[in-house]
Amino acid sequence: MPLNFELVTPEKLLRSEEVHMVVVPGTEGDFGVLERHAPVMSTMRDGDIQIFATAGDTPETIKVEGGFAEVNEKGLTILAEKIVDGE
Repeated sequence: MPLNFELVTPEKLLRSEEVHMVVVPGTEGDFGVLERHAPVMSTMRDGDIQIFATAGDTPETIKVEGGFAEVNEKGLTILAEKIVDGE
């Protein structure tokens, strides 16, 4: 089953899609979120969110600066303070 994933900044909703897994740069270390993950809320450090569209897929990487990640029965929502544009 896919994971419902949303990526939000203070300005707007950037992504809302179903994915296989997301790896979040938590302040206590990176953690992966799959469908039916236990509810959790974590602050995020500056780092890369890795989005896996399907199992075994090469992840898409989005660089963020700070924020929060919340996992609940609806899926994963990341509230990023800032998205860092690539080179």
